[in-house]
Amino acid sequence: MLYELWQRVSREHAAEIALTHLRTRRCWTFGELAGTPARGGSPGGRVAFPQGNGPEFIFTVLNAWRAGALLCPLESGQTPPELGDLPPDFVHLKTTSATTGEPRLVAFTAEQLAADVENILPTMGLRSDWPNLGVISLAHSYGFSNLVLPLLLRGIPLLLLDSPLPEAVRAAASAADHLTLPAVPALWRAWHEANAIPPNVRLAISAGAPLPLQLEQDIFAASRLKLHNFCGATECGGIAYDASETPRTDGSLIGRAMRNVALAVNSDGALEVRSRAVGQGYWPEPDANLAGGCYRTSDLAELKEGEVFLRGRAGDQINVAGRKVSPEAIERVLLKHPSVKDCLVFGVPTAAAGRSDIVVACVVGKPEDGSESLRQFLLAQLPAWQLPREWRFVDSLAPNLRGKLSRAEWRTKLGFAAPV
Repeated sequence: MLYELWQRVSREHAAEIALTHLRTRRCWTFGELAGTPARGGSPGGRVAFPQGNGPEFIFTVLNAWRAGALLCPLESGQTPPELGDLPPDFVHLKTTSATTGEPRLVAFTAEQLAADVENILPTMGLRSDWPNLGVISLAHSYGFSNLVLPLLLRGIPLLLLDSPLPEAVRAAASAADHLTLPAVPALWRAWHEANAIPPNVRLAISAGAPLPLQLEQDIFAASRLKLHNFCGATECGGIAYDASETPRTDGSLIGRAMRNVALAVNSDGALEVRSRAVGQGYWPEPDANLAGGCYRTSDLAELKEGEVFLRGRAGDQINVAGRKVSPEAIERVLLKHPSVKDCLVFGVPTAAAGRSDIVVACVVGKPEDGSESLRQFLLAQLPAWQLPREWRFVDSLAPNLRGKLSRAEWRTKLGFAAPV
């Protein structure tokens, strides 16, 4: 199915530029991509593992579709997983980002994979005359659905940029009259601080991690460019999108449901996602939270007049002497402080009898008097029991290529693996 859809796209757009590798200045039309011999190596049997962020990734995808092989995209240097015997209707495996535990594989049929791009295009308004500038990982669900699938299934041209450094992004602006730029908050912040956001970006998308309200507002004030917040998950593709043309005023707002996506909040307060793009299930161990066209997330949510507000993760909630607080609620207030560039809050169990946590704040940016001004700032907006007891100041929270921050990883990195 996927290769047939690609063949139709390549015929309809045969003479148009499809793929451009900006470092080498090499371009391929849709017709050239369809007509070249197999590229990027043999699929190697039932499974192909495209890696990297260059043209070879695209060639490997087309090879696999042509040969009827299953795709399992990997980050550069990632070891291919042991897969065992796979059901014949599986055509694609995605790796979860492991922000809430060990990474898992999510299986998709061709129809489910194609449905995600069918939802994304009309919701975001992707256009063939606004080519995508590819700086995010092609292997990650976000990059595959926003860059690879629009190219191969809908004819949206792709400009591949090897480096996301500000000077490289600034130079890439000359490659097209108008650009669509999907990225993660950490990259948007770096480009904004370096004054490197190309002036010809017509559609700016931020996903992969929560978009800080202040960053969204600062970029809009500087360039009148609206960052459109996009929320998705490996298990189900796009969930919600902020299509408004002005900055949000509430950082917990993630937008409205994507086209063809139905959202609900279950009895536990967690968000449930239903659409044709929801994956077939986890592999090799199934889980009732992903089955039957429904993904039951761990995100606590509220739906109001069609808008979706995230209230934290069920598993991330901090228990302070029997009272629960979401770390995101503390982070949202901390990020309003002028000295705080980024932050991450988590709970650490105490060794005392009974389950109780202490609140730890990891902060990028330090006021002159250290944590005291931050404590006073929080105290004016939060009850005293929610204030962090431990503070750690770091140069950077350094999210990975997917823009993800793992509370578990930072808890261990900062020496809080054992109870305090």
